[in-house]
Amino acid sequence: MAKIDFKKEFKDLYKPKQGEVSFVEVSKLNYLAIDGEGDPNTSQEYKDSIETLMGVSFTTKFIMKKEHRKDYVVMPLEGLWWAEDINKFSINDKSAWKWKSLIMQPDFVKEEHVEKAKDKVAKKKDLPSLDKIKFIELDEGLSAQILHIGPYSEEGPTVEKLHQAIEENSYDFNGLQHEIYLNDVRRTKPEKLKTIIRQPIKEK
Repeated sequence: MAKIDFKKEFKDLYKPKQGEVSFVEVSKLNYLAIDGEGDPNTSQEYKDSIETLMGVSFTTKFIMKKEHRKDYVVMPLEGLWWAEDINKFSINDKSAWKWKSLIMQPDFVKEEHVEKAKDKVAKKKDLPSLDKIKFIELDEGLSAQILHIGPYSEEGPTVEKLHQAIEENSYDFNGLQHEIYLNDVRRTKPEKLKTIIRQPIKEK
């Protein structure tokens, strides 16, 4: 059976050019998601969310391949970021950040498949965030995005370039900042990390 790589299927969403702002239409997509808050660099809750999302995503993939003859590449980790008080959404103080960790799921993966995967994972591992995982749909629609290469801590100028392009093209924000992590941070040097920064928008 052929293995589907949705990064290639949705090339305009997952393969933008470095340093170039693009405007894209993001269709409705399904995700596994876990909500949390705090500095992602120090929060055990954030680390637990990643381990849980990966575990359930890979187990779901194996179920789909074995039982439904559908094979695909597990998608990269993504995240939505915000703060209740926007003035506290600072790169210098991440303790007030709220986040939603995400992994996109193919449209043929249904909630019952995910529940079966959760049951299988629960029998093998004690994952603290397993009861927090949700199967959700995001409909971001029109969005602006840009590829950042380098450490997460140096995203500032790239984000500013994105926001400037949004303003210059007469758009307003229409959702949360969305980041897509194309590398495994555990195996990639900081200067080679690739992050898509996406911002849903609307006409003024």
